[in-house]
Amino acid sequence: MRRIATMVVLTSALLLPCGAAFAHEERPVTLPDGTGSVPVLRSGEPDLLVCKTDKADFERRIAKFPEALKDHNLDLFAKCQAKGVRHLQEAVDQVDRPGMTIAILPGLYREEPSRPAPTGDCAHLPVRWSTWGYQILSFEQQQQCPHNQNLVAILGKEDLQIEGTGADPLDVVIDAEYRKLNAIRADRTDGIYFRNFTAQRTTFNSLYVLETDGFVIDRVLTRWNDEYGFLTFASDHGLYTDCEAYGNGDGGLYPGSASNLNDGRGHDVPRYAIEIRRCKSHDNALGYSGTAGDSMWVHDNEFYDNMVGATMDSLWPSHPGLPQNHAKFENNKIYDNNRDYYRYTRDGTCAKPPAERGYERGVVCSQVGVPPGTGILVAGGNYNVFRNNRIWGHQRAAFQLFGVPAFIRGESDLAKQADTSDFNRYEGNVFGVDPAGERRPNGLDVWWDGQGTGNCWQGDTGRSSPAVLPVCAAPAPALSGGASRLVAEPVKVVKLYLCADFSASDARLPAGCDWFGASGLGKVETQLALGGSAVLGLLLWLFWRRSRQDVRRREAAARPGALRHRLIVAGSVAGLAGLVLDVVAAAVDSTVQAGVASLFMGAWWLCLGAALRAGRPAFGWLTIVLGLLACADAFDRMVWLIPAVPLGPGWIRGLVTGLWVLCAVVVLAPRRSRTTEEAAEEAGVRA
Repeated sequence: MRRIATMVVLTSALLLPCGAAFAHEERPVTLPDGTGSVPVLRSGEPDLLVCKTDKADFERRIAKFPEALKDHNLDLFAKCQAKGVRHLQEAVDQVDRPGMTIAILPGLYREEPSRPAPTGDCAHLPVRWSTWGYQILSFEQQQQCPHNQNLVAILGKEDLQIEGTGADPLDVVIDAEYRKLNAIRADRTDGIYFRNFTAQRTTFNSLYVLETDGFVIDRVLTRWNDEYGFLTFASDHGLYTDCEAYGNGDGGLYPGSASNLNDGRGHDVPRYAIEIRRCKSHDNALGYSGTAGDSMWVHDNEFYDNMVGATMDSLWPSHPGLPQNHAKFENNKIYDNNRDYYRYTRDGTCAKPPAERGYERGVVCSQVGVPPGTGILVAGGNYNVFRNNRIWGHQRAAFQLFGVPAFIRGESDLAKQADTSDFNRYEGNVFGVDPAGERRPNGLDVWWDGQGTGNCWQGDTGRSSPAVLPVCAAPAPALSGGASRLVAEPVKVVKLYLCADFSASDARLPAGCDWFGASGLGKVETQLALGGSAVLGLLLWLFWRRSRQDVRRREAAARPGALRHRLIVAGSVAGLAGLVLDVVAAAVDSTVQAGVASLFMGAWWLCLGAALRAGRPAFGWLTIVLGLLACADAFDRMVWLIPAVPLGPGWIRGLVTGLWVLCAVVVLAPRRSRTTEEAAEEAGVRA
């Protein structure tokens, strides 16, 4: 019955129109042609200087600098007073050729001239509004009205370098104070290089790079934003290095829709579009967010104290490069991503204006529905590699992988609906042990919905769901992995669709989803198991009661009827144990217990079928087939994923269970006793 309910929910979900849902809405973009290159840091005297005029404040900020750096800044300050500007936007506006460098001296930059609300034509642009409440502007409209959304707008400049001159990023702070969507927007700015400053407090992104071939983000800190710290979109030849992000309501780092240069390839890739190295992302909803995060090389970073360490997904429509593919994560430290920021949604904190929420005091208003306590989550991605990462201390799972039907991203082609998640490899990762050697286990090492082709894991993976996983072959052929399933496990499908109903804007936290606090009998998995067990338990009792009545009526303990009754009694005991254990397994998330429950249920159906085969041969054989399917389901969960079956045994068992329940109702229907007159009439006919 649980599987029947699952199929009904899945069918309904597939038939419902998919509403438009966006993680990040942007104008139509064109991916770079890939002819650019990663820019290199330039040394030497800057072309333009940005500073404030308060010398006492400046001297206080540089007081603890090393002497050489202090002297250099004092020299720059003197020059800046003579021929520099007071706002970063002023310097950007003076850039008149490729290859220029802007130096920003220590100070707090509020960019006051850029802050006022738009007026005149800029206040009445004829454009579409996003579901998040901002306008979708074209590049030309950004040029026309650069400060409708941006504190600092860098539009169409090439080979520009912007560098803070302090000892660390916090010496230069660009603060939007929640008055603008973006602190810095770099749009079609091939070859741009950002270094050594902080950008903070926006209603969307601190640092936004769009449609750019060649960029570097070097020793930059972003924090306290409604959505993203760093957002780079539809770009190529990018490098994030030694960066930091915290306090963001979506991803600290978001390299979305990077150049899809490896589309159609296997694991042999010529290069990656964007490299992220030596960064720290913590205390965000997501440490790393990768919608259409294609061709990414993410290595030697730390993702910790987020709700989820990193995600890759194919969930959101209108993002170029879907489905997501070819991200390589290696040599990262991913740990203790157990934050639960949904409490700020529940208590109304996130309903306040951004400036009043308390981001600076640790509040994070999550804009995404994710399972807290997860290291790395792949929601519909292909050809990703996770190698030699150290991942520990997660309450839920180190890795989660599940498929995303293509209709969710706006694809109606039936042939594409099961095109994720395929050929993802997990190799050489160290689970549950921190660098000091202390044991810090994850709740599960792997949670997989079972859907996809060619996915594989290292052989030493610990506790997982399912309990057995396809093991990666060596060397790595494209077809390693074994199982190939078009549809995920039934109950996991229901759970994922339920949990996807999260809405930050409506403060909607789906009841029944353990991502948002449901536990025990409150979880949808437990409720489905309990409902199914109640129906099957009633049928179990009715079959036992019918058998007992038949034996008493015959009053012949030595006859075959007594043997059949013993089979039914033995099977009923096993079945009852299985029904109870199935509910417990759902409540505590135990794949092994669920497998054992299936074995017990299989024993009941096999015994019942054997007992009924003589009097009800068709129904008896159907019951035996159901028992064998239950055993196959247990085998698939606990011993070996049965290869080359597009639907797992759970789905087939669900279909057969539905048919069996209907037939059981007919078989158990009260049998009308013949009257004396009917018996006499029948005898007369026979005579």
